[in-house]
Amino acid sequence: MSKNSFSVGIIMDPIASITPKKDSSFAMLLEASRRGADIHYFEQKDLRLETGTARGRSTRLSVRDDNESWFSFGETDDIELGSLDVILMRKDPPFDMEYIYTTYILDRAQLAGSLIVNHPQALRDMNEKAYTAWFPECTPTTLVTRSMDDMRAFLKEHERMVVKPLDGMGGKSIFVIKKGDNNANVIFETLTDNGRRFAMAQSYIPEIKAGDKRILLVDGQPVPYALARIPSADDNRGNLVMGATAKAQPLSEQDRRICEIVGPKLREAGVVFAGLDVIGAYLTEVNVTSPTGMRELDNAFELNIAGLLFDAIEARLG
Repeated sequence: MSKNSFSVGIIMDPIASITPKKDSSFAMLLEASRRGADIHYFEQKDLRLETGTARGRSTRLSVRDDNESWFSFGETDDIELGSLDVILMRKDPPFDMEYIYTTYILDRAQLAGSLIVNHPQALRDMNEKAYTAWFPECTPTTLVTRSMDDMRAFLKEHERMVVKPLDGMGGKSIFVIKKGDNNANVIFETLTDNGRRFAMAQSYIPEIKAGDKRILLVDGQPVPYALARIPSADDNRGNLVMGATAKAQPLSEQDRRICEIVGPKLREAGVVFAGLDVIGAYLTEVNVTSPTGMRELDNAFELNIAGLLFDAIEARLG
């Protein structure tokens, strides 16, 4: 696609609040700018449906790779979202009803001609934790339940387990429990809201000490390097926001096998950009809402992952 020939919308959290040197959405914006795209910025509050038409209050956006002054706003306009060539849905969870309502608006924009990255139905269907159930051959032993009795039985069988909410992100409310832990019951009560909410349990994977690997997929194909997030000495969670350290490393053969199984399914569902979380040889999460890790891998291996993404986007636009 030739320079200055396409328009890119992005729906994200306030751009003034990001950390540009670590932000994957910002990496995408920089690449769009390098390709001469006309960039339209939205927050959720700017979107609406009007008699079946997806519309938004657009703010023109300019970006630069400067950690002190990384963006400028231009003119604003009210536009039909379907008039944009591509819309990047990069709003971080929580994945709540407001998020789902936003995907309905994006459905209408897609029907009007815009390519949505990622497909609105995939955003609704592919819960980061629960969607691993579609790939049981890749996952640790996993239980999704509202029953505290089921949780207790799982702990008795496996002796050590990880429990987490289905709607969390960034390592929030993830617990590692050992058999005999007197806190187990209150954790089960809290996560399931005394049996009124589904939560996930997985058998503990000792390889977490070597890191929770984030593997990025572009149009179903893996970037050949992963970002291993290694927990700090006083925490079990492999999340950078929780104090884990990042180590970039080549994919293992097992990593590639998981990608060969998961990647084609994601591509078929219209997921152009995804992040798989892998601990040891096991898939633990499939992230399609707003995966991160681009800038860290770019810096470690002189990559341009956003460039690969826009190559895939332009191929779909034709």
